[in-house]
Amino acid sequence: MTTPIPHCGLVAVVGAPNAGKSTLVNALVGQKIAIVSPKAQTTRTRLMGLAIEGETQLLLVDTPGIFDPKRRLDRAMVSAAWEGAEGADAIAFVVDAKGGLPEKVTAIAERLAHRKEPKLLILNKVDIADKPRLLSHAQRLNDLLAFDEIFFVSATTGDGIAELKAALANRMPEGPWHFPADQVSDATDRMLAAEVTREQLYLQLHAELPYASAVETEKYDERDDGSLEIHQQVLVERDTQRAIVLGKGGQRIKEIGARARAELARITGVPVHLYLHVKVRPNWEDDRDIYREIGLDWVE
Repeated sequence: MTTPIPHCGLVAVVGAPNAGKSTLVNALVGQKIAIVSPKAQTTRTRLMGLAIEGETQLLLVDTPGIFDPKRRLDRAMVSAAWEGAEGADAIAFVVDAKGGLPEKVTAIAERLAHRKEPKLLILNKVDIADKPRLLSHAQRLNDLLAFDEIFFVSATTGDGIAELKAALANRMPEGPWHFPADQVSDATDRMLAAEVTREQLYLQLHAELPYASAVETEKYDERDDGSLEIHQQVLVERDTQRAIVLGKGGQRIKEIGARARAELARITGVPVHLYLHVKVRPNWEDDRDIYREIGLDWVE
C-alpha cells in the first residue's frame, strides 16, 4: 500500500465588503469560525480558517472587504486584505452574484489581474441572484481577468461548496499540515471571545452604531471548576454611543452579553462567565494598542 501524500496550502479569500467571504470560509471549514453580519465590513482583520479535504489541509485566510479607505482603521483593514493574499497558493475572489458588478468589484478584478497566483472566481449568493445575469457577470469579470476556474455557489445553502472545496484542495502543493487536524482556526481564545461579542454588537446595534466600537478582552481565565471567566471592554468614542450600547436601564448590554455568553459556551463547551464594561475612549482608532489587540498593523 502506498502512503497518502499530505498537501497543505494557503487560499486568500478576497472581495468587496458584504460579498459573503466569512460565510464562505465558515462553509468550507464546516463550522462557524468567522463572525457574520448583514452589515458590510464586519471582518476587520485576517482570520485563518482551517479546512480538511482528503489528505489536504486548506489554510483559508478570511480577509477584510476591499474598499476605498478614508480613515486609519479603513486603511489598516484594506492593507490587511492585500497582505492576506501575499504568498497564497490560490486566490478566491468572492463576488456577490445578486449585487451586480459595481466599480468597487471591477477595480479589485483589475488589480488582481497583475498577480501571478492562480485565481478562482466565486460567484456567491446564487440562490437569491438573478439567474439569467450570472453568466453575464462571469463573462464580464473573466474579460477583465482570465480566471483559472469559475464557481457558482451559495455559502448559505451549501450549493457548490463541495465542488469548490475539492477544486481548491487539488491546487494545494505537497507538504505537511501546519495545524492539528482538529483545529479549525488560528485565532487565539482572547481574539475569538472579542469577535463573538463584536458580532452581537453588529447584530443588535448595526444601524445605530456603525463602526464606532471595538472590543478588548482584558481577562480570559479558567476557573477551578473548568468554567471560563472573561472580562471585556466595549470601546466607543462618545457618551451618546455608550448610552446606545447600554440601552434603557442597561437592558441592551445585558442582552448583548447574554447572547455572546451563550455563543462562547457553545464554542468552548464549558460554562462562561462574561463581564462587559462599556468605556468611552475618544479617538480609539488612533491607539496603536487597539490595533495590536484586534490583529491589525498600524498604517500611517
